[in-house]
Amino acid sequence: MPAKKGDARDITRTPGATERFPSWSPDGQTLAYFSDAGGAYHLELRGQMGTGDPRTIKLGDDDTYYSRPVWSPDGKRISYSNSRGELWYADVASGRTTKVDTDPLGPGWDGVFPSSWSPDSRWLAYARSIKNRLGAVFVYKLEGGKATQVTDGLSDVRTPAFDADGKYLYFVASTDAGPATDFSMTTYDHPITRSLYAIVLRDDQPSPLAPESDEEKAKGDSAAKSNAKAAAGDVKGAKAAKPGKDSLGVVAAPEPVRIDFGGIDQRTVALPADPKNYIAVVPAKTGTVVLAEQPLIPVDLQPDSTLPVTLHKFDLGQRKTEELMREVGDFDVSRDGGMLLYKQHDKWTIAPLGTPMPANAPDSAAAPPGDPGGPAGPGGGADAPGGVLKVEDIQVQSDPHTEWEEMYQEAFRLQRAYFYDPSYHGLDLARAERFYRRYLDGLGSRADLDYLFEEVFGNLTVGHLFVRPPDEAPGKTPANGLLGADYAIANGHWRFARIYAGENWNPLSVAPLTQPGVNVRAGEYLLAVDGRPLAASDNIEQALEGTAGKSVVLRVGPKPDGTGARDLTVVPLPSEVMLRHLAWVDRNRRTVDSLSGGKLAYIYVPNTANEGYTRFNRYFFAQQDKLGAVVDERFNGGGNIADYMIDYLRRDAPFNYVTSRYGEDQPIPAGAIYGPKAMLINEYAGSGGDELPWLFRRFKVGSLIGTRTWGGLVGIGGYPTLMDGGSVTAPRIALWSPEGEYAVENKGVAPDIEVDLEPAAWRAGRDSQLERAVAVVMAELAKRPSSVAKRPAFPTWAKGTELGK
Repeated sequence: MPAKKGDARDITRTPGATERFPSWSPDGQTLAYFSDAGGAYHLELRGQMGTGDPRTIKLGDDDTYYSRPVWSPDGKRISYSNSRGELWYADVASGRTTKVDTDPLGPGWDGVFPSSWSPDSRWLAYARSIKNRLGAVFVYKLEGGKATQVTDGLSDVRTPAFDADGKYLYFVASTDAGPATDFSMTTYDHPITRSLYAIVLRDDQPSPLAPESDEEKAKGDSAAKSNAKAAAGDVKGAKAAKPGKDSLGVVAAPEPVRIDFGGIDQRTVALPADPKNYIAVVPAKTGTVVLAEQPLIPVDLQPDSTLPVTLHKFDLGQRKTEELMREVGDFDVSRDGGMLLYKQHDKWTIAPLGTPMPANAPDSAAAPPGDPGGPAGPGGGADAPGGVLKVEDIQVQSDPHTEWEEMYQEAFRLQRAYFYDPSYHGLDLARAERFYRRYLDGLGSRADLDYLFEEVFGNLTVGHLFVRPPDEAPGKTPANGLLGADYAIANGHWRFARIYAGENWNPLSVAPLTQPGVNVRAGEYLLAVDGRPLAASDNIEQALEGTAGKSVVLRVGPKPDGTGARDLTVVPLPSEVMLRHLAWVDRNRRTVDSLSGGKLAYIYVPNTANEGYTRFNRYFFAQQDKLGAVVDERFNGGGNIADYMIDYLRRDAPFNYVTSRYGEDQPIPAGAIYGPKAMLINEYAGSGGDELPWLFRRFKVGSLIGTRTWGGLVGIGGYPTLMDGGSVTAPRIALWSPEGEYAVENKGVAPDIEVDLEPAAWRAGRDSQLERAVAVVMAELAKRPSSVAKRPAFPTWAKGTELGK
């Protein structure tokens, strides 16, 4: 893909193979990438023109994925990581591969082992987990093959990067990472910030943050002048730094990088960059790094997709950080540190890495740097090299049957690489692959392939093994509008039978018909939509066709003949699911309140992810005045381990009280409902919705009432997609108990009191499971003595003294 002139080229033309993670050689003549052509993934080296056959370097068996190939600056080696949590490098000339290290906690969810080559190609820096489950930075010397830890292990350290001149090793670290390193909900709303640090690698080098001074320097001593410049932070002016030419010229041979390990902890300095949630550090020119900051967003506002990042440039000579741009989906820096490739929304752009975006242009995607008429961007302008890449011109050859064959093999490779049980629950996976291959020739569509996957992997007898087709291009047909109502036909017109209220203070659950000034009431008639009369013979959905998210004028009145009618402007919704769900939750809460005489709380937990966390906090703490609680986790969609909820639910008595001169005495901990509790469960609650009732029982919080849960207590995430963007998951983690059993997977959690949801009662507007839960908790409440702690008399320590009463 040319930066400006020329056309995109497909240099491999391999519809029957998947190629991943391309990387340019330092001289720009060779591409390295991983390919599964012929079977197992391997490293291929191919000239940039695409002529001739590629050179192949074998990496291992057909049960491993590889990522992030990085050339050493001298072009002689390529480092890479794999799905086993290992860091390796390959010797380009000989094809020999060498393992550098293994992360003891296994691969991360992204499968990437962050690493950085030194400028002289003799060292490899990387971060991995240590025994305390935090991250630490290591440097590996190729000569001798020895790795040495260079951070103290008392902070969580990520993304090391050598400076371009090899004097410093940058990294970001957090000293408040705390519990945010596992799968539990306790990690929610625990914001982590990281600061930027640098290690001075040689013990004879000054600090890059040495005190600065404008005093005149003595003349004639070039060595002294060079050292003074380095001490003042002018790393470019110091003679020891010998920057080479740019990427279009000849690169000067770098000086050997020396690392003195003695006292290295005292040569780690904090750089003047504001602490933020930095997730990447990429070196640019000498004394400059690019920092990628992911925004810290409250749990209830986090999107389902990956958050974009904000790019900052830190300049060691200037000792300051400047924001470059926001809303960046991906980026990379050229090897000479002068150019930036980045993605914003659906545009890829190349621009010089220099000055930041103007402050009044936070969304630079509207006019990317280098685009005529756009902002100057990160050092560019209309005449700068690079610009917006014409990715829409990319075309690849497609052969569906050949692709389906490759994706079939890929789906089995995913299981071999990621499935948590190396014995695959007793299934002979290789035999299954051979057995079902006979059906490949009969496939007639991509949907047939997904159907075959479902048949194949059903033999693993495991939850969370999902088969998903590739995303389709969004349709251009506007969505139908919905008003949040039930209707009836009366007197030849559509009549509002029920209005769903929603939560108009919440942007995610706004009800169109209950907005201020609208106030449509049940029993009124919908007489017209946008001036077109609406009769009972008309289709109400057709009348609202394509109106979702758009202003619509409704004519509403109390009489079918239009007497007293009024025109109202509303914005229909694309979905009523949330409004109807909230109505169900509210009805349940009111039912519990009524049946218990106001004594019990009702708390609905829709999942153990972001929404469940938010909903639990809202309904639990708002009902701390209740004497007991019914916790409803029916239909719970799962997420993370709900230890956070259990920690609050299991609080059954205060351990202290606080008294003051004014106001009521308060129990400690205050966040509690101290009375008896029960939890409603059913067969539609799974994953984290299995773990929540399992914990509820383990910690003896109360009775489980309803029906057995789904039984899917394994975890998924972090997989490569199939070549067309579809996916097949492979459960990569499983939960087992301290007693040494997989207590929930394929079993579910059985209730203590089994109660079916009776259809006849439901049709009559009653919830038999909910009613039973209230009865159980009320009976438990009656057994408990009503004990209210009595505040002791105030101390009289001064009584009897000379000044006492």
